[in-house]
Parts: sequence; C-alpha cells; structure tokens
Amino acid sequence: MDSIDLEVLKTASAWVAHGHRCQLVTVIKTWGSSPRPIGATLAVCDDGSVVGSVSGGCIEDDLIERVRQEGITRTVPEVVSYGISADEAHRFGLPCGGTIELAIEPLSAHSAIDELLVRLEQHELLARRVNLKTGAVTLATADAAIVQNIEGDILTTVHGPRWRLFIIGAGQLSRFLAQIATAMDYHVTVCDPREEYRAGWQLPGVQLVYTMPDDMVIEARLDHRSAVVALTHDPKLDDLALMEALKSDAFYVGAIGSRVNDAKRRERLKLFDLDDAQIARLHGPIGLYIGSKTPCEIAISILAELTATKNSVPAELKIRHAAALS
Repeated sequence: MDSIDLEVLKTASAWVAHGHRCQLVTVIKTWGSSPRPIGATLAVCDDGSVVGSVSGGCIEDDLIERVRQEGITRTVPEVVSYGISADEAHRFGLPCGGTIELAIEPLSAHSAIDELLVRLEQHELLARRVNLKTGAVTLATADAAIVQNIEGDILTTVHGPRWRLFIIGAGQLSRFLAQIATAMDYHVTVCDPREEYRAGWQLPGVQLVYTMPDDMVIEARLDHRSAVVALTHDPKLDDLALMEALKSDAFYVGAIGSRVNDAKRRERLKLFDLDDAQIARLHGPIGLYIGSKTPCEIAISILAELTATKNSVPAELKIRHAAALS
C-alpha cells in the first residue's frame, strides 16, 4: 500500500468524522498507458477538497467539478470509465484509445475506514471487500500473495505493508534508512543487542528488538517479500545473521562496507555452511553508486538498489544507471 493511499484514507476518515460527505475513488482497471497503477486512490470531499491521485490531474479535475456542480449524491458505489473515445482520451490527457476504470464509493461511518486504519497501525495486511451493489464492507486478514480484484459484485482492495525490511544495527544510517523505507510502505524492524546504540532510539512505526541478529532472522521466517540489511560493521553481529538470511528466500540481502571489507566478509562466509551461489546473492558493497556521502544519501542509495532488485531490474541496467550517475 502506497503511503499516499494511506494519507487518502486518513483524510477521508477525518472528513466523515467532521460531518462531511465524501467519496473514495479507486483505479480498478486500465488499458494502455496509465499515470497511476491499479489500486491507486483519491478521495473527494463535498466542499471540493481532494487528496490522492488516480490520473495525475486530468480526471481529478472532472471529478472535482462534478462534485462542485452536483454534490455527492451517490448512496452506493458506482463503476465509471474515462477515456473510451479518442476525444475523451485527448480531453483527459490519456493516450489515444487509453481507458481507465474507476470505482467511486460514497463513504460513511459504516465504511470501516476507521477500523481499517486502526489495524493498519498494527502493520496488518488486510483485504477490504466492498459490495458494489449495496456498499456493504468487510475486512479480513490477507495473504501476501493477494492482489486487488473484482469477482461478481465484490471489489477487493489490499491495504497494509506487503514488504518487510530487517535492519541490523541501530545507528544513524539505520534511522534514515528506516524512515525512508517506512514511507515506502515497508514494515521495518531494527535489531541491535548493544544497549549503547539503542539508547535514545525513538522512531514511530519502527519495531526495535534486542535479540542477537541471527536469532531475529531465524524467527522472522524470511520469505520472498523480505529484505535484510546489515549496517553494524561488526562481524560478530553481521556475519551469522547474513549466513541465515542468504539461506532464506529473502529477495535482498546486503551489508555495508568497503570493497576490501566486502571481500573479507565473503571469505568468512565461505567458512559457514553456504555454497558459492548463496554467497553470490550478497549485495556488497551495498547500494547503487550515486556519489552519496551523508547518512541520508547512503540510505537513498541502499533503497535504490533494494527497489531495483524488488522490481527485477537486470543487474546490467543497474550498473549502467550507476555509471551514468557517477
């Protein structure tokens, strides 16, 4: 769930709480090029206020104008399409022949938005099911493999963090990395058994654990939506955790350090129960080259590489892009 879509839900909840009528707009299907993906959301208030985006601006203008002229009169959800004709495609800024299909749902105290937000604060992954004929809403715990879909009259949307990031070390770089990753909708856990590094750690929405990092990795049962980043520079903390992570299904495992230290780390990992293919999965030195110097810039470079890996960007393209930035 994108952080902007979480903002949409929070704003819509506040509008309803203050007695406003509002409607939630969700992208349910696209044909051709689309500025926003399926699942993107927008909320429109009865006073014409808007939060979120479903097209980058063009369709938003039409939705707002309709609310200002007609008010919000829907009592049940409605599915509408934009951009069917070439004239509409030009008018709404869609590519010729492009189409976007939206579900427009009037919200009320019975829309389960408040309950959804409470459960999202607990880092749950949820399926919100809306009956498009009646507007009835149910919430249920979702599996990580679930995707938004429509079956009959039921629209199922997915909310909550689908990706997990485990950071070893609670230093300054970890703080920046955790902050940015949280905004990118990762459920972030920071692990550091060293009391002196944990002192003063306060980062809302980020879990801090005190166990040994390798124990945390084992207990986490890493899957293909998990990433592990080691940032302590301490082999006693990093190496065993990396060994466990490299044997798991984690889509990304990386460790900070110079090329010399990375080479030494790989030699140490050969002493463990790892084969060459598992060691080759290690990203190090960590991050894409962007000329980063400060902790915040380094965090961005790490998340850039992590994102490229998550999105299955070929290694040669990552190298080419890094070279262009150098």
